Amino acid sequence: MDFILIQFLTGLANASALFLIASGLTVIFGVTRIVNFAHGSFYMLGAYLTWTITRALWDWGGREPALFIAGILLAALAVGAIGALIEMVLLRRIYRAPELFQLLATFGVVLMIQDLALAVWGPEDLPLPRPPWLRRFVEIAGSRFPRYDLILIFVGPAVLALLWFLFQRTRFGVLVRAATQDREMVAALGVDQRVLFTGVFFLGSTLAGLGGAIVLPMQSAFLQMDLAIIAEAFVVVVVGGLGSVPGAFLAALLIAQVQAFGIVLVPKATLVLVFLVMAIVLMIRPYGLLGRPQAHARAATGAVEPVIRPAPAILGWAGAAALLIAAAAPFFAGPYIVTVLVELAVFVLFAASLHFMMGPGGIVSFGHAAYFGLGAYGAALGLRYLAVPMEAGIVLAPLFAGAFGLVFGWFAVRLSGVYLAMLTLAFAQIVWAAAFQWVEFTGGDNGILGVWPSDWARGKGAYLWLALALCIGATLLLRRIIFAPFGYALRAARDSELRAEAIGLNAVRVRLGAFVIAALGAGLAGGVYAYAKGSVFPTYISIPKSIDALLMVLLGGVQTVSGPIVGALAFHTLFLTVLQAFTWWRFILGLAIVLLVLAFPQGIAGFVRQRWERARGPEAA
Repeated sequence: MDFILIQFLTGLANASALFLIASGLTVIFGVTRIVNFAHGSFYMLGAYLTWTITRALWDWGGREPALFIAGILLAALAVGAIGALIEMVLLRRIYRAPELFQLLATFGVVLMIQDLALAVWGPEDLPLPRPPWLRRFVEIAGSRFPRYDLILIFVGPAVLALLWFLFQRTRFGVLVRAATQDREMVAALGVDQRVLFTGVFFLGSTLAGLGGAIVLPMQSAFLQMDLAIIAEAFVVVVVGGLGSVPGAFLAALLIAQVQAFGIVLVPKATLVLVFLVMAIVLMIRPYGLLGRPQAHARAATGAVEPVIRPAPAILGWAGAAALLIAAAAPFFAGPYIVTVLVELAVFVLFAASLHFMMGPGGIVSFGHAAYFGLGAYGAALGLRYLAVPMEAGIVLAPLFAGAFGLVFGWFAVRLSGVYLAMLTLAFAQIVWAAAFQWVEFTGGDNGILGVWPSDWARGKGAYLWLALALCIGATLLLRRIIFAPFGYALRAARDSELRAEAIGLNAVRVRLGAFVIAALGAGLAGGVYAYAKGSVFPTYISIPKSIDALLMVLLGGVQTVSGPIVGALAFHTLFLTVLQAFTWWRFILGLAIVLLVLAFPQGIAGFVRQRWERARGPEAA
């Protein structure tokens, strides 16, 4: 009984930090509709700034309780100011861009902040010793419990009460609640949305900074804090219900207790428990515990989704010429270039498979790497346990991924928006955890080695030609489907499910079909990649790999068929160039992403298409 009580209290303490960052994230999303990946960076900055400010205050006035609290509050306010500055300088310029491009911009900010933190504070972990008055323990049911953790238990409810007062009893809170429901109506009443959005960003960033500040005495500040917390924060927000602060509090309590008891009772399932809880909640309550259906933002989101049209003939001829040059590369280029071309072919198909869902289908996935990795593992496990040759493994890879896509998609396509995206992330994390922890079957983090092509495919250029034939051929097949009746049905289900149902289309079945087709494409890309690398690792299923796919699609342009091809080529080339040429490659890459979003809010291919149509006149439309 004592053990249960102590674990319960530990969960309550951890829930406070989770609630602080999640409440800030849900407030920002509720008003601006921005899925802010940089929120984890604000959490990290809160920890680093607390370390700096508190140590400076201690050197000045000793380790007094008032100075410790002042350091935490000053750090949180400083993070709030940084968040407001980012909103004014960057996000304010792209509010009318598609929401996914706003997400892309925030990811660029994440990369820049990571390298800035590295430059300022260095690579080492920075612990902040607890002051003497916080090192003590209290006796609870015969067990010792840290005094600081006991204080944290009350921080969450106190912040919740303050937020309730702010949103229910102040004019700013009324405007925030109104904007959450209909921000265009608020603008029509004469409220300056720019000031409101900046205020909301300041509040949300301050809460994230406060979350990072209060956890610093419990753990060190380190460079991976942002990515370590952001997934959990998204889980809390989605489980609680987007835009609901009380829902975020309840979800933080639930998730923290699952973590507190799970790490002791089922340690091997710790990595997957949080996402398993989210998947179960969303399948039972599609809008979270206290969430409501998302209000559709009208004018602020821009125009209706444009019709996807075939690319101009000149672009097709340019693509054919590029493909011929790539196929001829083994005759004039070295092994490194050939290897890069194989990877480019793989990533083109990987991006095209995700675009198949996102563009025509409007289905956003945060976990598309699951099917890429499942395809790779399908080929590798077939070799390890069935001794299947490469030819059979290439067939097994997409089938293995497609089977999981059918199961996961059956649940996912019944949701929409961020809820659907987060459920795909949950499924991806479940698959990643299984690959990482099922050591006896998958090899764990050691992976599966020796996944080599057949003898005939090991010659100079042979595997490149195979990769080009499979990946580019599958990409062209996806393009053909987009302009086939199924593609038009998919777009109809995207634009208006009710109208689609009225003309006899089963929108859920159509989206499920798109989900499975995309999984098949990603699985094929994963299988080809496995034989190219000769090995398979859990990193193929990780969140960064899914983010790579999103970046490729968004950089190229969601509403152009050539977008994923252009995005894959641009991202992979940019990544290789920046990685090799600069020490601070994250900052350079993040800055490049931000500049591309500002310059090409419709994506690179979308921008080129737009300029082409303007140059050609009405006949090009």
